[in-house]
Amino acid sequence: MTGRIPAEEARITDFARYASARTGRELAGEYRTLWEWSVEDLDGFWSAVWDYFGLPMRPEGQPALATEAMPGSVWFPGSTLNYAAEVFRGRDDAATAVVAVTEEADPVELSWGELRRQVGSVAAALTDLGVSAGDRVVGYLPNSAEAIVAFLATASLGAIWAGCGLDYVGSAALARFAQLEPAVLITATQSQHGGRVVERGADVAALRAGLSTLVATVAVGDANSAPGAIPWSSITGGDDALAPVSVPFGHPLWVLFSSGTTGRPKGIVHDHGGVVLEQLKHSAFHQNLRTGDRILWYTTPSWMLWNSLVGALLVGATAVCYDGSPTFRRPDALWQLADRLRVTTLGTSPGYLASCRKADVRLGDHDLSALVRLGVTGSAFPADLHRWAEQELGPRVQIVSSSGGTDVVTAFASAAPTTPVWPGELSVPCLGVALNAVDQDGKPVRGTVGELVVRRPMPSMPVRFWNDPGDLRYRAAYFDTFPAMWRHGDWTTITDRGSVIIHGRSDATLNRHGVRMGSGDIYGPVEELPEVQEALVVGVEEGSGGYWMPLFVTMADGVALDDALRQRIRAAIRRGASARHVPDEIIAVPGIPHTRTGKKLEVPVKRLLLGDDPDAVVDPGSVDRPDLLSWYRQFGLARKGLGCDAPRSSAKPPPDTEPSTAPAD
Repeated sequence: MTGRIPAEEARITDFARYASARTGRELAGEYRTLWEWSVEDLDGFWSAVWDYFGLPMRPEGQPALATEAMPGSVWFPGSTLNYAAEVFRGRDDAATAVVAVTEEADPVELSWGELRRQVGSVAAALTDLGVSAGDRVVGYLPNSAEAIVAFLATASLGAIWAGCGLDYVGSAALARFAQLEPAVLITATQSQHGGRVVERGADVAALRAGLSTLVATVAVGDANSAPGAIPWSSITGGDDALAPVSVPFGHPLWVLFSSGTTGRPKGIVHDHGGVVLEQLKHSAFHQNLRTGDRILWYTTPSWMLWNSLVGALLVGATAVCYDGSPTFRRPDALWQLADRLRVTTLGTSPGYLASCRKADVRLGDHDLSALVRLGVTGSAFPADLHRWAEQELGPRVQIVSSSGGTDVVTAFASAAPTTPVWPGELSVPCLGVALNAVDQDGKPVRGTVGELVVRRPMPSMPVRFWNDPGDLRYRAAYFDTFPAMWRHGDWTTITDRGSVIIHGRSDATLNRHGVRMGSGDIYGPVEELPEVQEALVVGVEEGSGGYWMPLFVTMADGVALDDALRQRIRAAIRRGASARHVPDEIIAVPGIPHTRTGKKLEVPVKRLLLGDDPDAVVDPGSVDRPDLLSWYRQFGLARKGLGCDAPRSSAKPPPDTEPSTAPAD
């Protein structure tokens, strides 16, 4: 058990005292008492959060939660605000707001005053291009200061933002952005990763050609790589005053995209009010962030943790944006960066920690005296890996695992600075999150594995999905399995002491080192190859933070899978999706099982590879080729060395991806 600071020093304790005075209840004792109030009295809790942070005056007599429904809840009717306005409210112009760093260049710091000036200048330029409330601006950008400026400028106008990192190829970005019919594309044309310059000029050209609604493209960096684009430097030099537009609580802020497991990626729409409230709550009460803190979370604009990193600005913390590899030139490069920049909160994945342990990295070789919190998320965090990090960092640093998602752009379960932390467990459900584990009938279970559900609404639940008439896809994604409860798709156990254990995805989403990816992004380029008849990919969580992502393929008549063809398949995936999507192994199989309606059995195959009994995994009568179920189970058992003689692959790891134990960026 590690990482418990004196309660009187924590922001959550200050809030608990504030809430106690408002309610007449004693809420400043144990965390459990505060959490129970936060989910029993949603109106009282979220009203207190609003007022505690001094958000704009609300209409007198209006509740925080006017309609409780899932979906369809109505929050803070009549209230108006703007995300960008809250970011800049009360800031010291001379203090540092953003630190941007790449693999080779020296860090660049933006003060709050300079950040405000650039955001105002870009907002004015967007207005001149005709962008107004409700229009869409999209960014194809690395994790950089420019991405933050572009987003805040968009938000200040009430326009809608969507971002995608340069880790995605142009066709993958286009599959997301084209749905939004954007007015403006803000794009970089290259970035650096692992010492290699990643050129994206051709991808930018494909994006521009595919986005027929664009009125302008803005190029960050070398504008010559995007002919006809407006140079970023020409729209950031002005002194236009920033004047954020007040919008209703439920006005769309950004669209985050799902991984595209069951078709084209879903556009998940979040609003200004829900995101502001949720990010204030999580940053202040669970991460204990405040003015002067520096947070570095290893991420990309393709992942919701980029949005959470930006959210730290709402509490006055400094966001450290790193564009590069966490193992550049040395396996402990991320720790070296935390040392160099005096980071107080560092966020990474179990995969990266596992790679450090394997490389015998000694964290004590760095000056981490500023570090008070290590956040670990993206996949299950094994207890032995937690204990290794604890031994390296000592009891002064709180090591916290959390679990949430793009869907709510926050965590469902995590820790607080005043709660104990047990290796292999998430300490507590987050404030305002009515988290539960249920069996297949929707009945609560304790001490055993169940489905993670949320039984009451959260303000950051999506407003809707983009282009989803009647909310049909939205309802199917979260509410069809257990009516009136949000089903998230994670296997979870709630222990007798109230902590939470996440066992992995219960749906077919790939979750490689913290970045969720869709199998559809892989199938397209692979199944276009004439030699490949069909493909199936799954992600399997393994012990010690490992994650195995095999690709199974059936071959065209007369074609044998050899190393040369494996390399062609990998190359097709790199071109059609990204290097991150390249599988760990490519394996020829006798067939791929489907439901009777033709859907690939991704989740059942994953369970079979883990050794589950076929009869417990799926009804054989619902499968087109039930004989294949035993083949996949035997293959999984053979891989574990349990004596079965299923065929094995001799494929080598692809040479141009991060090691399988390193986090995706």
